[in-house]
Amino acid sequence: MPNSLTKCCTAFIGQRLLRSGPLADVAVAVARSARASSAVLVFDDATGRIVDLDLRGSDPDILERLSAPPKQHVGRYRPTAGDAPRTEAAEDGPRGRGRPKLGVVAREVTLLPRQWEWLSAQPGGASVTLRRLVDDARKTAKPRQERRAAQEAAYQFMQAIAGDLPGYEEATRALFKDDLSALRERISGWPEDFRAYALRLASGLADAEQSHVPNDGNPS
Repeated sequence: MPNSLTKCCTAFIGQRLLRSGPLADVAVAVARSARASSAVLVFDDATGRIVDLDLRGSDPDILERLSAPPKQHVGRYRPTAGDAPRTEAAEDGPRGRGRPKLGVVAREVTLLPRQWEWLSAQPGGASVTLRRLVDDARKTAKPRQERRAAQEAAYQFMQAIAGDLPGYEEATRALFKDDLSALRERISGWPEDFRAYALRLASGLADAEQSHVPNDGNPS
């Protein structure tokens, strides 16, 4: 099944949760709901943004449209000298016997002489050291990036549905201060399903928890 159909989404009818789960299931539930109307909103759990659905036709029609790849503008690409990829062997010299092909791509790196001097003195040479430094930096930055992504997703959802709800401004400030306790307090007066989903997104747990409703599509 294409990734576009399996990404986790959540649908609301008015202020009530309709369904949360893979987009394919959510889209069909929305289409089958006797109450489906302009009051239905579907959100991408990863980004908190609204997902536009074309619900015309039968269930297979809907799923076929969702699985279709997006149309892309076709332009002409003119490569430059700096774009030409070089292989690992071209970067570090001939590949020795038994040396694995890493599949790396070379790009120009500009450093100060003292930095090149330090890199060259490291075990494995400049390329190995740079790759290790990049991997270490990615591991260090990942938790911060995931936290920021969760905050942004919660903000997108809150902006879409809660701009007129009490405590909205204070809630957004608590969100970006990473104060979940204060956020929970500020949105305590919001509709129950809105409040629960906002906290799921802010906690980075949107993909871990999925609440389903009966197959008839009516909210529980």
